[in-house]
Amino acid sequence: MRLLHTSDWHLGQHFIGKTRQVEHQAFINWLLKQVHQHQVDAVIVAGDIFDTGAPPSYARELYNRFVVELHGAGAQLVLLGGNHDSVATLNESRPLLAYLTTHVVPAVADDPAEQVLVLPTRSGRPGAVLCAVPYLRPRDLLQSQAGQSAEEKQQSLQEAIHRHYQTVYVLACAKRDELGLKLPIVATGHLTTVGASASESVREIYVGALEAFPTSAFPPVDYIALGHIHRPQLVGGLEHIRYSGSPIPLSFDEAQQEKTVLLVDLDEQGLQAVTPLPVPRFQPLAAVKGTLAELAESIPMLASQSTAEQPVWLEVMVRGDDYLTDLQGRIEAITDGLPVEVLRLRRERGSASSNLQSNTRETLDELTPFDVFAKRLEQEELADELKQQLTGRYRDIVASLAEGAA
Repeated sequence: MRLLHTSDWHLGQHFIGKTRQVEHQAFINWLLKQVHQHQVDAVIVAGDIFDTGAPPSYARELYNRFVVELHGAGAQLVLLGGNHDSVATLNESRPLLAYLTTHVVPAVADDPAEQVLVLPTRSGRPGAVLCAVPYLRPRDLLQSQAGQSAEEKQQSLQEAIHRHYQTVYVLACAKRDELGLKLPIVATGHLTTVGASASESVREIYVGALEAFPTSAFPPVDYIALGHIHRPQLVGGLEHIRYSGSPIPLSFDEAQQEKTVLLVDLDEQGLQAVTPLPVPRFQPLAAVKGTLAELAESIPMLASQSTAEQPVWLEVMVRGDDYLTDLQGRIEAITDGLPVEVLRLRRERGSASSNLQSNTRETLDELTPFDVFAKRLEQEELADELKQQLTGRYRDIVASLAEGAA
């Protein structure tokens, strides 16, 4: 059985005013070629298919076209809901897509048995049993209890997630026994695990409740295909628990990452191999930092690697303590005539007072709601314990609002 594990496509993302439509279309075309070339039996997209709960029409078109073309390629498709995805949006076409060998799992099913899928090989024989676990919303697993501390809420949610995985795993084992075949068992997930390395474009998902799920709480399956963290990585050094990462950089701190999808080979003995396939860079993206003199050298060097048809998108951080009122103009002079676009211009300050001034110049696209709350809380003379309680309450409020929107 050969699986292709990917996640965090974020179709429809707007990146500081720029659409990612061309990049996503190029990625999908490339991915379809990999499915043909490597004779993939099934593709798993482990959450965050869309960037928002109400994706633009072109993002839905990319999604639907991919489903049709993958069906034509002879591979199964499993689409898991992520924290960015709307359950209603994924549900609306689920019955129709089932006719195109596509399984859509937007959220926790009323009957956990619906999350157990038998994935066939291209020959039609059963190849693996899948525990199809999407992003687990706290409201789908447990009821909030008055008077619980933040630690108690975290423990309750962790136990509820563990129970859900265990329930689906037991059903998967029963399905395997029913088939009478020695099939590998695969699980999915869209969550943060202990030890995972994130990036600035990753939103906290178990806000106010669970920061990270321990790997020891996963069931003993042969492979776990995870989403939510955009940096491709093994979890806890374990070969069989992996994040595939996002296929394109979704923030400037991902600009230097090698993006991948994962080929996963399994047989009746379990996991045999995991092969990362590097995803080509469809849009040049770079973050540069230095004094104006240093930037005058580094930016043209970056520009030499791009073209007028595809200019490199830049985040520029200017280092220095001198306050320059014409900083924007100086950067424009450096980049004039070069195939670059400066999407974000920032100033690094060396002193505490300058840092304070710099913070006031941050824009909302650089801050999360939690950043704003933390900055406001820093101005209050409160005990650390009270600050932690207030932060926990705020995270609970944001979580409830996010769940209501989904």
